[in-house]
This record gives sequence, structure tokens and C-alpha cells, in this order.
Amino acid sequence: MRQDYQIVETFPPPCRGRARVGVEALPIHNSTPIPTFPLHGGRSRCGEHLQRGAALITVLLIVAMATVIAAFMAQQQGFWQREYENGRDRAQSRRIAQAGVDWARAVLADDAVNNRHDHPGEMWAMRLPAIPVEDGEVLGLIVDQQGLFNLNNLVLNGKVSATDLARLQRLLSALGLPPEQALALADWMDADNVPMENGGAEDGYYLELPKPYRAANRQLSELSELLWVQGFDAQTIKRLSGFVAVLPERTQINVNFAQAEVMAAVINGLSLQDARQIVTERKGNPFKTVADFQQKLPPNVGQDAMGELTVGSRYFLVEGHAVQGQGEFFAQALLVRNSIWANVVRQSVQ
Repeated sequence: MRQDYQIVETFPPPCRGRARVGVEALPIHNSTPIPTFPLHGGRSRCGEHLQRGAALITVLLIVAMATVIAAFMAQQQGFWQREYENGRDRAQSRRIAQAGVDWARAVLADDAVNNRHDHPGEMWAMRLPAIPVEDGEVLGLIVDQQGLFNLNNLVLNGKVSATDLARLQRLLSALGLPPEQALALADWMDADNVPMENGGAEDGYYLELPKPYRAANRQLSELSELLWVQGFDAQTIKRLSGFVAVLPERTQINVNFAQAEVMAAVINGLSLQDARQIVTERKGNPFKTVADFQQKLPPNVGQDAMGELTVGSRYFLVEGHAVQGQGEFFAQALLVRNSIWANVVRQSVQ
């Protein structure tokens, strides 16, 4: 019996592994199919597509990786460049700030040659505006320190000066601070370990704190050290700023710079009102001698304090601020002028 067949070309499903491509003879009456005969020599079209796709993906990955590496190298180079520039600017700012200290020493040397008394009207005491420099500015000023009450006057050779203790108590009262804080400071600085009555504090107090320590039993080295003393905090130090100083030796008060509160504290019997009147009258007419100042005092006032007063200064604080590009530095130096040229007592640059 004759059987008819239909020739059908078969195609693989879209790219799932290796597929057979060829022709298949199918019987018209659903008989058993004739085996498939592959076309194109048995080669898979999908395999070619997969190889081409893998190559394309590899190229894209290489390009992406190269792009990332290039971007990273550019970023690192930018960081290095900025770091170099910042370091250069900081170094230049530091040198400029240091130059400000040397400038102050020269100015004070010139003043020592031409003047025998110091007052706010002198060129060195004036606050000048910032001076522009290339890609920045520099600002420097000199601040007298002997118009301030020297806290280190409180103790001499390990013993408390009763006269200066009373002066400090008067100053604290004038500034609205508890006068007994002077006792705690005296105990902090004196050589013994016996607390003063009604406000003193020695090792017995400090060793009972959550973080114990001992009293210094020496003079202050800087104003911020007051934070360790009983009763003193940041607000107290801020209130004292502009009225007290920390100098390495006993010093006199320059009456041309002393504020009324300091003047009234040092001169027993001088009221704050009278001191303010003296400060007002000295503007534009500074005292050339202590005797000139004494004539402004009320009768029978200040006789015992004349040896503590002066019209000249030896200690000065120099403050410098320099900005150069991205660099910024602050320099501060305490100078002492014993002859003509001032020497650096202590200095900090930051």
C-alpha cells in the first residue's frame, strides 16, 4: 500500500543549549516519523550567537574596568594635589604668623628707644585692620599685660601674700564673682597642704573627686589652668579675661592700662566710681610718672600701693593671625622687654 509523506523543516527553540536543525519527513497519516537529516553540516546558529555575545560582554567589562581605574587615578591625583596645596598654604601661613611675632619685637624695641612710659595711644597698642597679602591676609596686635592683675603675685616663694590675696578678693567682688575663690587659688599655688578657712582647697578635696588629682603647689603657667581649681569654670575664666594675667614673676600695675576694676582692687580705699573717673580723665592724657597718677587719687588713698604701680610695661602678649589660601594659623607669644629687644617667654602656634 502506498504511503505519502510531507517534508517539514524544523527549527530549534531560541538558544537553549545545542539544538538540532534539519528536515523531518512526517507521514501524512500520522505514521512513525522518518529520522531527521541535519542541514548546514550540523552547525548550530545559536552557538555562534552565544560566542559573539560573550565576546561583546567581555569587551564591555574591560571598558568599564578601565573607566573605573582611570576615574580612581584622577580622583587620587586630585586628592594629592589638594593635599600638597594645603600643606604649602599651611607652611606659608605659619611663617607669616611667626613673622608677626618678630615684627612685634622690632616695634617694641623701637618704642623702648623713644619712650619711657607706655600707654594706649602709642602706635604699637593700636589695633590695625588686617593687611592683605597674596591669596590671604595677616593680622597682628600687641596687648599690654601689666595693666592686668598678675595672678602669680598671689604666692611668693611658696607663701601666700596676704596683701595680694585681699586685692584679688576685691577684684573678684568687683566682677561679681565669689571672693572666696581667691582662697582656693592661693591653696592651689602655695607650698603647704593646709587648706585656708572659708573656701580653701588642698589635696584632701581634689583626691576625693571622681577623677582625683593633687594641687599644683606652684605658680600658674597659663590662665586655662584655673579650670583645675575649685570653684573655677569656663564662665569664670571668661569673666576674668581682660582683668587678669599669668606672668612668670611678680609685676607692677601700669596705671595707663589698668581698668577701673583692677585699679580699685590694687589701691585699697579707692572706690570703683573714683577709679572710673580716673580712667576717663587719662584718655588722651596718659600719666608720665606715678606721681602724676597719685595726684588724681583722693586724699590719704593709695600711699601703701605706690610701690606696686608703674607707667611702663615689660610684658606684652603678641597675637598673630595669618590666612594663606587654604591654610590658617594663629600665633601667640608672651614677650618680656628687659632692655630694648624683647625676648619670647612662651609661644604657641596652631
